[in-house]
Amino acid sequence: MVNTSSFSSSWSSRPLQLFLCREDSLGTRLPLSLLYLLLAISGTLSNFMVIYMVFTSRKLRITSNAFIVNGCIADLSVCGFWMPQEAMQGLLPSGSPTAHSEGYHLFQSSLLVLGLFVSLLSHLLVALNRYVIITKPHIVYQAVYQRKHSTWMICLTWIFALLLALVQPGLETWQSIQQESENATSNNSSNYASLGIALAILSQTVLLFHCYMRIVRHVQGSVKRVSVLDFHLLQQLPFLHTTGQASRRSQRHLSSISMLLLCLTFFLTTQPLVWVSLLNFFFHPAPRELQLSSCLLLCSLSAFNPLLYTWKNEEFRRCLRLILRGRESTTVAVAAAEVSTTLPTVSPPT
Repeated sequence: MVNTSSFSSSWSSRPLQLFLCREDSLGTRLPLSLLYLLLAISGTLSNFMVIYMVFTSRKLRITSNAFIVNGCIADLSVCGFWMPQEAMQGLLPSGSPTAHSEGYHLFQSSLLVLGLFVSLLSHLLVALNRYVIITKPHIVYQAVYQRKHSTWMICLTWIFALLLALVQPGLETWQSIQQESENATSNNSSNYASLGIALAILSQTVLLFHCYMRIVRHVQGSVKRVSVLDFHLLQQLPFLHTTGQASRRSQRHLSSISMLLLCLTFFLTTQPLVWVSLLNFFFHPAPRELQLSSCLLLCSLSAFNPLLYTWKNEEFRRCLRLILRGRESTTVAVAAAEVSTTLPTVSPPT
């Protein structure tokens, strides 16, 4: 039999403390299991839909969307495999042997770290891609984001996340060897792993915020320069109307709002785990409810990632409408549109 106190203490020192254990009451395990299940279903469908749309639509095959697809693939490992497994573990009775398997939980933890960090790094790659394409000359963008370079960027996200995922099994092996003689040292090693994960997430958040804030400032500065220098010329253009100006102004405003919402969502889902980990390292362990909530917020980002990049993108929405309507109806609509555009125009008699 596994000692309850040792099992609880070992899992309380894990860097990601989202796992349900047998000390949790049924009132805690049941709602969390249902929440995992809902996030798993919605996240799997949304991530798979984004991947399918990018691979089937030629207009969506751009570098930024390649990074988004990379994040969706990583999110599928979290939503499609890890969350259903954890939901089933929460519904199992406390006497089930699989619920207490150390190797099984270690595999789940490594898979979770791998998927989450590839997803977070993909967010950063998308932000850097948008930053370069908007604020830098086009020659710089072409030199940086060649096909070979973009492929290496995607591969490096998996390599770096895999190294982070292998840190925890190594620490677990080292802890099991020195648990009897150097108990305090083994606890410190897990605390250092938790601190490393927190600092990695914090640094990614700072870089992502820096990229999007620079993009917003660059766009606002460009709009001001154009409005001041070319104001009289723009007023004389015959095709420029007030409604067009208002629509472009509202579109820029909507783009700024979408970027701010993305940053806000990223901040609210990642930073609670960062500060809980820092609290555990520098002061005392946070309550288990706070640890579960912070990790759950981070994992929920895997289910909401597709919406952050597709809810305002017109190409994604058009592709989704084509998929929902079906192939036959869209083919008829396209044929009708082509016929209407090829009809000759007859001028009225004078």
